[in-house]
Amino acid sequence: MSNTSQEFDKVIAVCRQLYSNKMKDYGSAWRIMRLPSLTDQIFIKAQRIRSLQENDVRKVDEDETGEFIGIINYSIMALVQIDKGIAEQPDLSLEEAVRLYDEKVLLTKTLMEAKNHDYGEAWRDMRISSLTDLILQKLLRVKQIEDNKGKTLVSEGIDANYQDMINYAIFALILSGFTK
Repeated sequence: MSNTSQEFDKVIAVCRQLYSNKMKDYGSAWRIMRLPSLTDQIFIKAQRIRSLQENDVRKVDEDETGEFIGIINYSIMALVQIDKGIAEQPDLSLEEAVRLYDEKVLLTKTLMEAKNHDYGEAWRDMRISSLTDLILQKLLRVKQIEDNKGKTLVSEGIDANYQDMINYAIFALILSGFTK
């Protein structure tokens, strides 16, 4: 097996540092966001990535990296919101917010390692654009589940979709050379 676990950790270290710094700047203002609002934030980032991948002309000089990091961090925030519910006011200290972040990352990494084993690291032969499309597909699924008031008949829940988006975004960053 390759060094996917270490590469995962390198990506998360960057994402976690940004999350922590934004917590220092803004506090936990994100705690007032309802789940569909977080889903829409992630959707905006994924749509921008797809636009960057398809268009030759860019009017803002940024690449996909920051958008994938945003997908990771907003998805982790969404997982926290699923557990804690929304707050009327920012209610997390920096320490608690980082602890919850780490908790969600550990669960997501455990899922990634299990799936990565079963799928034989097939993602390494995928295109970054395909990972983007998978993230967009997961977002459309989440929106449908949200429209169904969180109920599914036979499908995995919203949390599993957010975890998959985190892992796809991490895979895209790894494939882009981010961890080198």
